[in-house]
Amino acid sequence: MTAYSLLDLVPITQGGSARQSLANAADLARHAESLGFTRYWVAEHHGMAGIASAATSVVIAHVGQATRTIRIGAGGIMLPNHAPLVIAEQFGTLDALFPGRVDLGLGRAPGSDMKVARAIRRTLESDSNAFPQDVVELQSYFADDGRTGIRATPGAGAKVDLWILGSSLFGAQLAAALGLPYAFASHFAPGMLDEAIDVYRRNFRPSAVLEKPYFMAGYNVFAADTDEEAELLASSQQQAFVAIRTGEGIQLPPPVPGYLESLGPHRAILDQVLSASAVGSPDTVREKIAAFVKRTGADELMIGSAMYDHGARRRSLEITAEVMRGL
Repeated sequence: MTAYSLLDLVPITQGGSARQSLANAADLARHAESLGFTRYWVAEHHGMAGIASAATSVVIAHVGQATRTIRIGAGGIMLPNHAPLVIAEQFGTLDALFPGRVDLGLGRAPGSDMKVARAIRRTLESDSNAFPQDVVELQSYFADDGRTGIRATPGAGAKVDLWILGSSLFGAQLAAALGLPYAFASHFAPGMLDEAIDVYRRNFRPSAVLEKPYFMAGYNVFAADTDEEAELLASSQQQAFVAIRTGEGIQLPPPVPGYLESLGPHRAILDQVLSASAVGSPDTVREKIAAFVKRTGADELMIGSAMYDHGARRRSLEITAEVMRGL
């Protein structure tokens, strides 16, 4: 069976608050745990009106406290924004609090625009091209092998599972070279999916942590009891994507009937960006997920599913889990 997990950007809805979104995150993680989801990840984003996961490690601790067995982690931490030692300490702390449950997905994008990135880093001297060296430095802190001359406390000896994230061939090549699991952001940047899978699997080198390639694909699911209801629910995230692409980040808006038909030229952009998606009833979702898994051979799907109504989102997860168990 293909494993299935949940990516939660902890959306702030129009008329809602970060407090409510964080309460929803804990509830959603408990629900996902009860439905057999393998892991619950949050992602680092900054300066975005509709996302409450900027303090990513704090949100992970909040969710960890609310759950018992599901793996928790970041999908991901944008490493150029941070000193590797700081991330080793943060995730070493999480491992001490929730031993055997912590994942650390690493990306090299800023998770924001350049103005916000400068505010985070104070300068832009950190180089995304140094990402491989930063990953190796982070590995050294967790291994406590003395190569850096510094001991991370907490962090040294922590059993944190590292992942490389990406939406291009760069991450695929790095994950293959380091023998790490690889997650591709096909839920919003599917353009190079097939090439990245090929590069990762063909060039994979076994490591102490992984004997053979392990590939995860991001995938959106908006499931409901009928196709019409699901299409309506999906319009909230569609609106948010269009707003981001036109330079105007917004809080997650209520659904709008007939939204896709109203888009005009933006419809083609949205169809491409969200092509790795299943929107519909259980039968529709089953057909689309099965076709995607057959095409990619993914070992695991990381499911994205931002919805305005929290109850509808819980129901969508129930349908998704039922579909995945039946594949």
